[in-house]
Amino acid sequence: MSILAAPNSHILYRDTYSAKDQSQQLWSSGSFFSTSKSFGLGFDQRKQNDCKKLVKRDYRANSFFPDLSRPESVEMEPIADSDHLDQILDKATDHCEPIVIDWMATWCRKCIYLKPKLEKLAAEFDTKLKFYFVDVNNVPQSLVKRGKVSKMPTIQIWKDGEMKEEVIGGHKAWLVLEEVREMVKKYV
Repeated sequence: MSILAAPNSHILYRDTYSAKDQSQQLWSSGSFFSTSKSFGLGFDQRKQNDCKKLVKRDYRANSFFPDLSRPESVEMEPIADSDHLDQILDKATDHCEPIVIDWMATWCRKCIYLKPKLEKLAAEFDTKLKFYFVDVNNVPQSLVKRGKVSKMPTIQIWKDGEMKEEVIGGHKAWLVLEEVREMVKKYV
């Protein structure tokens, strides 16, 4: 049996075996593929008379689905002001968990591009820590000064009520995500 790679998250296939020529048929998301040992991948060029002779067949149908027990992404919660940050830090300290804060702005293209990627990263660490974001244009400047943020995007990890480490994300998103992942692994 061969494995069919598709860009979809699930694959549905059906195997048809014949004792005579070992042909195999595969369906994936509405597309049909037929493979035959003598003709290779693509078209099955058997004559119609040969098809009528195939009497004994063994059918199997299987499907692969993504793991639904884990979320694909976790939406980051916004932080509105210093009091809200204090509540989040108190709750995180009680649970002995670090938090990650993405300091961003709506006018920053890299911030907007990075946010969904951080939400996917948050799904990796879903039960171990929480991810939050702060839009620096919509919060009091006292909160921004408390975070000591001067460049966007800045991703910080906070533990025990204080900022431990930060990544300033002015470079490529995949590099920023790797740096954030390494930073999180230190404190989780």
